[in-house]
Amino acid sequence: MTYKRWTLRTEHTSYTVRLSPDGPWAELDAWGPLGVEEGPSALDWSHRTHFITPADAAPAEYLPYGLRPFTGSELIAGAERGVWWEFDGAQQTDGALRLAFTDGTTGLRTVLCYETVPGTDVILRWAEFTAREELRLERLDSAAVNIPVVGPARLTYLCGQWSQEFQLTRLDLTRGTFTIGSLQGAPGHAYAPWLAVQSEDAAYGIALEWSGNWHITAEAEPGGAVRVRAGRVPHEGAVLMAPGETLATPRLACAFSPDGLDGLSRVWHRYERRLTGDRLHRPRKVLYNSWEATGFDVDAAGQLELAKAAADIGAELFVVDDGWFTGRADDTGGLGDWYPDPKAFPQGFDRFVREVRALGLDFGLWVEPEAISPGSRLHAEHPEWVYRVDGRPSRLVRNQLLLDLGRTDVQEFVIGTLDRLLGDYDIGYLKWDMNRPPTERGRPGAGPVDLDAEHVAGYLRVLDHLRTAHPDVTVEGCAGGGGRIEHATLARTDVVWPSDNTAPLDRLRIQHGFLHAHAPHVMSSWVTDAPGVFDPRPRSLAFRFVNAMCGALGIGADLRAWTPEQRAEAARWIARYKEVRDVVHHGEARLLGTPDDTSCGVQYDRGDRTVVAALSTGRVDGAPLLPGRPDRLRLRGLDPAARYRDTATGTSYSGAHLLHYGLPFAWSADHDADLVVLTRR
Repeated sequence: MTYKRWTLRTEHTSYTVRLSPDGPWAELDAWGPLGVEEGPSALDWSHRTHFITPADAAPAEYLPYGLRPFTGSELIAGAERGVWWEFDGAQQTDGALRLAFTDGTTGLRTVLCYETVPGTDVILRWAEFTAREELRLERLDSAAVNIPVVGPARLTYLCGQWSQEFQLTRLDLTRGTFTIGSLQGAPGHAYAPWLAVQSEDAAYGIALEWSGNWHITAEAEPGGAVRVRAGRVPHEGAVLMAPGETLATPRLACAFSPDGLDGLSRVWHRYERRLTGDRLHRPRKVLYNSWEATGFDVDAAGQLELAKAAADIGAELFVVDDGWFTGRADDTGGLGDWYPDPKAFPQGFDRFVREVRALGLDFGLWVEPEAISPGSRLHAEHPEWVYRVDGRPSRLVRNQLLLDLGRTDVQEFVIGTLDRLLGDYDIGYLKWDMNRPPTERGRPGAGPVDLDAEHVAGYLRVLDHLRTAHPDVTVEGCAGGGGRIEHATLARTDVVWPSDNTAPLDRLRIQHGFLHAHAPHVMSSWVTDAPGVFDPRPRSLAFRFVNAMCGALGIGADLRAWTPEQRAEAARWIARYKEVRDVVHHGEARLLGTPDDTSCGVQYDRGDRTVVAALSTGRVDGAPLLPGRPDRLRLRGLDPAARYRDTATGTSYSGAHLLHYGLPFAWSADHDADLVVLTRR
């Protein structure tokens, strides 16, 4: 039988959808390497069902409750909660596909949208709804992704908590349902909106582009298939559409690699380099941030002392963190009143900035635009700008409240504040933080609202304004660490802060998970004092630098307490980083081993250069290795017939040797990390 079929092709993959012979829905026909669609579909099924409907058993791309009542639907709408639609046509252009379905009774028109991303192996999927009459949507997922598996599905996801984000976690799902998500008005620290599904060597991945509430739900179905649904979760439990209104869901990025999780990570890295656009070619400057050195005790003299020390070791950017504005002696006040504290900067903030820049440093500033302190002048003038529920107490989190950024007047205030700061002072870097989720989330007197979506739209509007009005300003995204990291944020920022935890071995594990989903050039990573606040396990200054050099290097230690020898060593590492950061940020990254191994690292390849960041994760004497035998990290992706020269030692290796035996590392108490640069000859 011949079905209507449509194929989308990326750089190395193809994705084929067909119209089902069993009903008015689209099904996945094939997804994998180019040419995979040429043959009988691996997702085909017997078309015989017992005690369920054919739609419940189908590898459907998107179905409403009504047509698919038992095994998980993507759309619930209307008084009966069901939609029964008919196919209403297809439009395919180069790299894009739109499949339309219409329900004549409710008048709802649904368009399933597909778009390839040039230069990547990513396909974007989303849905668009147009209502003929007022309609209530209880569920409005972005897409469903069908994955054929052999045996149990290996799910890999990133979980954790504040200070322990991006913990790489695996689960074999034989049958049943697995769900992750957030109701915190942000992606949150507990789970990242990212999931990988492996079947043997192949890896399929999805990532939701949404800065608010979300869910990803994987269902292992009979017959050897996994179906993953993903989308946003309205705060109010439903979205009310007005007659004639069109509503689009967040985009879901879908990726495939035949080379497992490691290959899938490089697909995501290439995609995020494309999201960065022209800003990718702007070097990420070596940053110094004063927070861990001074906390809220900010004054011009102390900051300038730190800036001088940072400049002396080769830092290129000095960022003043929390504590620079009026009323901010601690975390109980000041938020919302974004004016430099005249007591801390008695000769003026503008002069302070000029003095920092006179040291040869760019200047950056921390802000938390969505936050407001109850005792601030802003709160006294505009208490209605805060999320609140009439008759209910407003709870404080971190001694602060949250502005309703979905309100246009609040957006205008935030835009005006940032424009004023960036206009009045020579600021080249802005760190945007968010340190609490919304509670008592209401807007009294507003009528039917979609608070979560409106907050996301307001947040993105402000970021878009920053990109347009201040294109040369570098923007860092932060939410109490890694609480708001997803593709909508990454497309509008330059770097993100994965975690407030900078302890060396903890951070190694956080970064290992982070780099499975996100690119090195967006990963801000600091060298801080050790033992740190979170993890007392000792690691050398070299370990801390090599670990931080795996992304965008920063320093957050109290340099005033460092010895001349430590400062000299730091200067050497920073100089080495500047020599290789183009490879780290623009090259292809390969994760070598895991933090559970005695040694692990990251390999970066660009042109004729290979950079290997190697770290000893076990006992520093090298155990359980035999005495005198070095540990080894096997490299990947090299040309076996080529020769590679270590630029530091002059040692020459064949590609075959590095692939089979690996680079040797003789770890000791004084040597627990190394950065190796190889040139291909």
